[in-house]
Amino acid sequence: MIPLKYNIRNLRMRWVGTLMTVLGTGLVVWSSCILFGLVQGLQHSLNVSGDPLGLIVLRKGSTDETGGGFAVRSADEIATLPGIARDDAGQLAANEMVSIAIAQRNEGTRTNIIIRGVSPASSHLRPDFKVLEGGRFFEAGKGECIVSKSLSKRFKGASLGSVLKLGEKDSYRVVGTFTAGSSAAESEVWVDIKDLEQNLNRKGYVSSVHLRAASAPDLDRIKNTIDKSTQFKLAAIRETEYYATQAAAGRLLIVGGTLIALFLTFGAMFAAANTMYSAVRSRTREIGTMRALGFSRFDILISFLGESVILCILGGALGLLATLPLSALTFSTNLGFAEAAIAFRFGPIVMAVAVAMTLAMGLVGGLFPAVRAVKLDVVRALREV
Repeated sequence: MIPLKYNIRNLRMRWVGTLMTVLGTGLVVWSSCILFGLVQGLQHSLNVSGDPLGLIVLRKGSTDETGGGFAVRSADEIATLPGIARDDAGQLAANEMVSIAIAQRNEGTRTNIIIRGVSPASSHLRPDFKVLEGGRFFEAGKGECIVSKSLSKRFKGASLGSVLKLGEKDSYRVVGTFTAGSSAAESEVWVDIKDLEQNLNRKGYVSSVHLRAASAPDLDRIKNTIDKSTQFKLAAIRETEYYATQAAAGRLLIVGGTLIALFLTFGAMFAAANTMYSAVRSRTREIGTMRALGFSRFDILISFLGESVILCILGGALGLLATLPLSALTFSTNLGFAEAAIAFRFGPIVMAVAVAMTLAMGLVGGLFPAVRAVKLDVVRALREV
């Protein structure tokens, strides 16, 4: 078997080609990690948003909260159903209203943003909800709002104390920022439901009711009561099922990210193959000498494949290191009808994808040059100058 230090020496001797291949491979791994890290962040956001004991009540036939509302009297009657959980702040059931408004980003572009009119109990129905800057919730009837920490950094007027303008007429003063465990709520602006219904001229209606059941049997009982009642004409959807359905909006990101990663991987394979072909051409006489010394074709094949894998491992490690700082960042993308804030997640799946890509680039990129090397005629190779 040819010693590993022989391969290391050759890589050092060809340091320009080695550096270019390492940087190219690292760029591919880095780009792919970003794509898959965003996909993982989106999936995590939707997974943590759904509580196993949570229900979202919508108008029958609606698939999301923007699909039409229903009368507030029906919402109030739902809140009287037995089996709804309570905490120190009271009953865990909240009437909510959702609107899509146009807001201006800091760089000047405009996009849709989710405005949610909430009840006091709404914050207790989101995971790890916490008000940060400002330290207080908005006051009802005063045109105030709180925004997620991620949105406050990207939209004009969304910082603490500023006035956030939505569309042509509506505006709210920002009195606080919040986090909600990286859930879907971190893509929203929260206002008082009374203020929102007045601005939208939808008094007496809500978009949904969010509630938490006290137990699994209570959840089934409440769901059956709402679904089968001719009085309500509403549909109760488990939160886990609701957010799993919303994840369909992220399929384009998943498919697009996978295709881009595959194209980048093929490009890196060609780069690695080109480097190794150059190595074979420049070391023809060296290969002939190794064959004359008794090294088998298999030894030479493994040696050249090893060099290719080492190159790509170095590039993969560089790409992974460059990805680590992104774990503290939140990105935005447009999913479906509004902008979504996605926290980049660098987890086992992203790392596994990076390792698989690195090995594929090294093995496939080095295979054909290695096969060419072992097919060289020994006598002709020794005569090469």
